[in-house]
Order: sequence, then structure tokens, then C-alpha cells
Amino acid sequence: MSNNQLIILCIFIGYLALNTIIGIAFSRRQSKQSNLSKEKNYFIGGRTMGGLVLAMTTMATYTSASSFISGPGAAGLTYGYAQVWVAAVQVPVTFLVLGVLGNKLALISRRSGAVTVAGYLKARYKNDALVIITSLLMVAFFIAQMIGQFTGGATLISSITGLDHVTSLVIFGAVVIAYTAFGGFSAVAITDTIQGIVMCVGTFLLLFFVLKCGGGLAGIDAGLQQNLPGVYDNIFSVYAPGGLLSYWILVGFGTIGLPQTAVRAMGFKNTKSLHSAMWIGALTCSFVLVGMHLAGCWAGALVDTSNLPTSDYFIPYVVQQIMPIGLAGVFLAAPMAAVMSTVDSILLLASAAIIKDLVRNYIVKDDEKKIAVYNKNVQKYSIIFTIFLGIVVILLTVKPPEIIFFLNLFAFGGLECTFFWPLIGGLFWKKGNGLAAVASSVGATATYIFCYYNVHVAGLNAVIWGLLAGGILYFLVGTVTCKNGLEQDILDKCF
Repeated sequence: MSNNQLIILCIFIGYLALNTIIGIAFSRRQSKQSNLSKEKNYFIGGRTMGGLVLAMTTMATYTSASSFISGPGAAGLTYGYAQVWVAAVQVPVTFLVLGVLGNKLALISRRSGAVTVAGYLKARYKNDALVIITSLLMVAFFIAQMIGQFTGGATLISSITGLDHVTSLVIFGAVVIAYTAFGGFSAVAITDTIQGIVMCVGTFLLLFFVLKCGGGLAGIDAGLQQNLPGVYDNIFSVYAPGGLLSYWILVGFGTIGLPQTAVRAMGFKNTKSLHSAMWIGALTCSFVLVGMHLAGCWAGALVDTSNLPTSDYFIPYVVQQIMPIGLAGVFLAAPMAAVMSTVDSILLLASAAIIKDLVRNYIVKDDEKKIAVYNKNVQKYSIIFTIFLGIVVILLTVKPPEIIFFLNLFAFGGLECTFFWPLIGGLFWKKGNGLAAVASSVGATATYIFCYYNVHVAGLNAVIWGLLAGGILYFLVGTVTCKNGLEQDILDKCF
């Protein structure tokens, strides 16, 4: 290992250790100050998030390895400005999610006592099959997404330190699993806030040094003409209209149905915090997502990348070529932050799905003795399961996929098909009942998986067919079966 690599590794270790210490310490402090149950503190953080924390944790959860590594790498190596153009679709995501779900989901979750998305679905539909199906599908797609994120974290550490893939994977996995398992939601929220700030700083650093080393926009333009011929002609032609529509749905409009972003709308302090988070999140998303892809595109003019195995190695390679070593270490904490903030959120939600939504509801049930034991040990159970799931993902990631971007998008699509209509329809349509929600979730997911492998029409992603099938099933089954309206208890809590 060279001296430069050793310096970067030390910066990385310091950053990882700082996140772990702050996350666990903040979680314990928050738990002591709250008068809520251990369960609610662990899974939803006592509903105390202010505007900045809500904005940053929502943005940081959404941005991931593909936002900082794969996407900008694809822009620099292959797609140029076309990749920047499609990335801009993601700018309003935080504003959209919090604006649509915000107040209504927060009110319902408080009335019903729900601390997870599946908990909301149980209160809204009173359908056990729906809770079990959505919880299991969520864990399955989360595992697929975590494989991509763990791969991103390991690739980043490996590419800048020279450590082998397995060692890098273990280092990354151990840290994220530790502070997620022992800190819970509060640890995730506060570390996401730190990571959101680090992402903004990292984006600024990359933009600055790319412009500096490229000789300004004129020099970069000349380099792009040589390395990426037709960089301007391809802006609207690299992606077919069907592909652009799919991308707009998959990483734009459809993100309203992602459980890892929806749960953020259940944990904020008050309406003022929500409104602040909407504009802070929109600004930071704009800067980070567009800035990183633009910098990645411009970086394609600077270096010879013919020996890189995949686009996932492009950004780490470029950074080490154009930045002073200390600043390179600081920047490379930004994509690490993006990966960590996604992994910790989905790890926690996967734990909640099994421990809170399945074990509590269908094993403990209403047995008073079991409830007492569960309440006493819920945090211990969650820690054990989080560690177990993290180890499973590490083992599955020993032989990683080639490009993180595609695995991440596959998991996105599956989660959206599973949750979109039961979540959105449940908030705004009074005829949506349990049968409609089950039919929509199962039908949309089955359609998505089938079309992903078998149907390729006009460049449309399978998520289009899945959401279309899910919407038809939700409204058709609801209209046919909900003749007498919903139960009064559901109306009181949810409308």
C-alpha cells in the first residue's frame, strides 16, 4: 500500500469511526430524553426530526452508490450529457415525497401508533395477508438493493486503498451494521444528516477540481469532443423516449412508493419542520445529483480510463488523479456517505419488517406474557436480526454484480410495485380495501418480475407495466368489492 493510499485509508477509518460513535451516542441520548416506548424510539426515533434532519435523511436515503459512483461514472465514460439530463429527473424527489405523503401519513401514523410502512398498511387495510406479503417482498428487494450498496462501499474502499474486495467489504459492512443495529432510527437520522452535508461538500470539491484541471469549460469541451465524440448530439438520442419515460417514473414519480423514503414522513416533529425539509431537500438534491453527474461528464475529458474494468471505478480513479491527497480522502467520504446512508435505512426497515410487523403481530399477538417479554427485549431482537441480515448480505456480496446501477434500479422497481398503490391509494381513496391492496401489490410485483425478463417494448422498463397492472387491479377490485364502504374505525384513523 502506497503512502497516499495509507493517508486515504486513515481518513476513511476516522470518518467511519466518527459516524459510529456519533450515531450510537445520539441514539442513547435521544432514548433517555423520550418518554415513548423502546419500540417507537428504536424504529421511528420518537418522531422528533426537525427540518434539516428530515431533509438530509430523506435525501441521503434516496441518494446511493449509483448517485455518486455508477451514474457519474457512466456519464464520464459513455453517455456524457445524456446521463446528466436524465439525472435531473431526480431533483424534485424529496419535495415530491414529503409534499404528497407528509402531513397525511404523519397524522395517520400518530393516530394508529404505526412506526413502519407495514404498520400503516395494517391500520389502513386491516388485512394480515397484505402485511405479511409486503413485509417479505420488502426484505427480498432490500437484500437485492443492499448487495448493490455493499458492492459500492467495498469497491470504493478497494479502489483507493488497494485492499482486496473481501477485506474492503468486511470493513464497510461491519461499520454500517454496528451503528444501525445499536443505534436504531435516531442513529440513522443523525448520521444521515452528517452524510448529507459531506455529500454536498464532496460534490463541490469534485466540480471545483474538474473545472480547474480541465482548464475551464473551454478546455473540458475540447477534451469531451475527443474522448466522447457526439457528446452534444447524443443528449436526446442516447435514451429512447420509452427509456426516458421509464427513468422519470422509476427514479422520479414512482419514488413516492418507496418504503425507505415514505417512513421519513412518519417521524418529523411538526408541520414547520416538514415545510422546511421540503425546500432544503429540493436544493440539496439539485446540487448533489446534477452536480455529481455534471462533474462526472466533464471528468471524461481529463483522464485515460481505458484500463478501468467498469464505470463503477471511474470516479474513485479520477479523484485520485486530480485532487491533492488529503482532499481526495475528504471527497471519497462523500460517495461512502451516500452508500452508508442508503444501507443503514434499509437495514433498519428490514429489521422492523421482521421484528415489528411479523414477530409482534403474528407470533407474540395478544398474549400478555409474550408482550411483556417482547417489550423488554425488542431492541435486543432487532439488533440480533440486523446483524444477521447484514452478515447474509456480506456473504451474498463476496462475488459482486458488475454494475451497481442496474441492481439498484431493479430493487427500486420491485419496491415501487409492491407499495405504490396500497400506500398512495390508501391515503386518498376511500374505496381502497384490503382485497384491492393485496391484488395490487401481488399483481404489480408479479407483472414487474415477468416483464423485466420477458417483455421489451419501446425501451420501456418493466416498472411501467407493473405499476399499470397494480393501478388497474387496485381500483377495479376496490370498486367491485367495497360496496358498503370502509369500517368506521378505519375512516376515523385514516380520513
